[in-house]
Amino acid sequence: MIVNGKPYRTIWLHPDNNSIIQVIDQRHLPHKFIIEDLTTLEEVCTAIKEMHIRGAGVIGACAGYGMYIASLEGKKNQVSNIQEFLQLAGKKLKATRPTAVNLEWAINRQLAKITTLKDDINSIVENSAKIAHIIAEEDVDFCQNIGKHGVKLIEEISQRKQGETVNILTHCNAGWLGCVDNGTATSPIYEAHGKGIKVHVWVDETRPRNQGSTLTAWELGQQGVNHTIIPDNAGGHLMQHGLVDIVITGSDRTTYTGDVANKIGTYLKAVAAKDNNVPFYVALTYSAFDWEITDGVKEIPIEERDPREVKYIKGLHDGEIKEVLVTPKNSHAANYGFDVTPARLITGLITERGICEASSEGVFSLYPEKNK
Repeated sequence: MIVNGKPYRTIWLHPDNNSIIQVIDQRHLPHKFIIEDLTTLEEVCTAIKEMHIRGAGVIGACAGYGMYIASLEGKKNQVSNIQEFLQLAGKKLKATRPTAVNLEWAINRQLAKITTLKDDINSIVENSAKIAHIIAEEDVDFCQNIGKHGVKLIEEISQRKQGETVNILTHCNAGWLGCVDNGTATSPIYEAHGKGIKVHVWVDETRPRNQGSTLTAWELGQQGVNHTIIPDNAGGHLMQHGLVDIVITGSDRTTYTGDVANKIGTYLKAVAAKDNNVPFYVALTYSAFDWEITDGVKEIPIEERDPREVKYIKGLHDGEIKEVLVTPKNSHAANYGFDVTPARLITGLITERGICEASSEGVFSLYPEKNK
């Protein structure tokens, strides 16, 4: 995507030193655009856990590159048991963010190959770099395909409205910054915008980390897409008054039965959409599916984060990013990172292979190889 007229991805290897991962540090957006260098496994773990990067797609890509960095560390330090070392590296990475399934998927994909290479460290380094690159490129390709499939929904609404503006509501950040490029929920929006379809995006602020008002709004602005930031509680009101034509969100983990874990507050948007007959779609790539569990509400682990994220808020003051206490100092706060939207509330899933119902039948129609 474009930042100040220049194309960027969210993560890449340093062009002059392929032992350095470079990422856009999202903590400073929208006020400062900062590229961070990650050179060690610990730095990669910190970047994921402390949300220097955030979003299922880019978390998966970062985990893939993290395993590559770990293999470089093993080689540099002449680790005697490289397989054990990399298994432990995988466990460290998996522990950083438990809800996003892309993280575990990327690490397991790396380990599946690494374990076949025994103690051949040069082959391990070479193959882990290759797999990390493939994971990133697949995410870009899959997100582009989500855009091509999802734009049909926007086109249909535009035609029905005789070319008037299509109003889309999204929650959290499932945009370019949450993936390697293009995004999931935003990919159909960017595709529609590129085709000249009039679109307007209602951007939930998405407390407590404000991924919507900081990240989604910033990237939509960079691409020239018309948008308006709203408080998290405003979505239902807008739907009641016919001001939302479609809701599109992303997913951090989706069961093959169609239950979706996404940023806290997504479930409430789905309830409001159902009550007002507004179509509610979830955009996701193959790597966000969990093929093991069936009941998302009961089985998907929900990350509980530092209450400080609820009690304090960050913003720009006198040119510097400051953190301000907004609650009584001694009040307790709860910070659940995600909630689960049951399949019954979801109109459909937009994937790289097409659009399907949020059900095992629908998902298996697109991924028949998983129906075993």
